[in-house]
Amino acid sequence: MTRKLLNPAFAFVLLFSCGAAGATPKTYELDPSHTYPSFEADHMGMSLWRGKFNHTTGTVILDREEGKGSVAVEIDLDSIDYGQDDLNAWARGKEFFDTASHPKAVYRGELKGFKDGKPTEIVGALTLHGVTRPLTLKINSFKCQPHPMFKRDWCGADAIGTFNREEFGLSAGKDWGFDMNVTLRIQAEAVLPAGKEDAAATDAKKSTK
Repeated sequence: MTRKLLNPAFAFVLLFSCGAAGATPKTYELDPSHTYPSFEADHMGMSLWRGKFNHTTGTVILDREEGKGSVAVEIDLDSIDYGQDDLNAWARGKEFFDTASHPKAVYRGELKGFKDGKPTEIVGALTLHGVTRPLTLKINSFKCQPHPMFKRDWCGADAIGTFNREEFGLSAGKDWGFDMNVTLRIQAEAVLPAGKEDAAATDAKKSTK
């Protein structure tokens, strides 16, 4: 196929259409092998206990040019990992998470406070133990670049926030002096799915042939 010369008017239309398409939100899938929400909880004022969840799924919708986006994270509560099998089993039981009735925790929020194309916070809500409460997470770091192996767009972030677990019906240990505040940290990586590369680039190449 012979290559056609672009007249100025058509070149302007092509440039405008590529710019608009570039601002189209992209939907990324969380990488479960690099996404491990973790938490910090008080132990009677004596020490700070830490744990994580080993199975997480979700999506990130991001439009860096427009400065907007959203996050949806589902955490498998059965995958809780304190590093102690007995404590893990207790946390899954009826005295705490009751995962038979409430198997997942869900966090959904909007990406806000964009600076230089990067969000600085997530304003959303946490659903846990059948209760939904507002929760804003501060984004400490955010970065996007091509994935070195998959050759697709790849983003990573570390976000942190604090909530009162008693508000979710999780007051175990309160009578023993446990602080009810829990720090939640969501460190996540997300990759653009295969076949979802920027369509504007492909269309632009076709239009110049």
